[in-house]
Amino acid sequence: MDFGLGNGNHRALALFLLVVSASVQVSIGAVYKVGDSSGWTTIGNVDYKQWAATKTFQVGDIILFVYNPQFHNVMQITHAEYKACNASSPITTHTTGNDSITITTHGHHFFLCGVPGHCQSGQKVDINVFRTSLAPTPSATPSSAPSAGTTPAPAPNDAASLHASYRLLGNLGTAFAAVVAIVCGFI
Repeated sequence: MDFGLGNGNHRALALFLLVVSASVQVSIGAVYKVGDSSGWTTIGNVDYKQWAATKTFQVGDIILFVYNPQFHNVMQITHAEYKACNASSPITTHTTGNDSITITTHGHHFFLCGVPGHCQSGQKVDINVFRTSLAPTPSATPSSAPSAGTTPAPAPNDAASLHASYRLLGNLGTAFAAVVAIVCGFI
C-alpha cells in the first residue's frame, strides 16, 4: 500500500505513531484530590480512611493534597510511623499547600500531617495501589441528601471510569500504530 510516502517516510510515520501512543498510555493517570472538596485538613472531621476506601488507585495516578501551608504539611512515612503518628523521620515532606504526588509503585503509600496533634486527630491517609485492576470495590452505602449550599462529591467510580476510558484509548492507539507499522513494513 502506498500513500504517496517513500519507504523511509512510512517507517518514520510508524515509529512516530508508536512513540506517541506509548507516551499517551504511560502519561494518563487519574487525579485524586485527598479529601475531595474538604481537602487536607483537620476541620470537618474528614475520614481519610473512608475517602481512600472509595477509590481504586493505580500506578500513574496523581494524589493531590490541597491545604493551607500555614497550618498543615504532607509527609510520606513508613507503615510503622503511620500507625504511631510519628513524623520524626519522613521519607519526603511537602509544604506548598498544593502538592501533587505521582504514584509510581504498587502497594501502600502512607501520608500524614506532621503538625503536632493533627495525625492523632485523623489527618493521615493510606493510599493502597493494588497490583491488578481487579481491586475490591467498597460496598455501596446510602448517602443522605446534601444540605443546602453544598455540592455533592463526585461518585467514587467517576475517576475510575474516566481512567479506564483513557487506558482503552491508549491501548487502541497502540494497536493502531502497530497495524500501521506492519502495513508500512516497519515490523
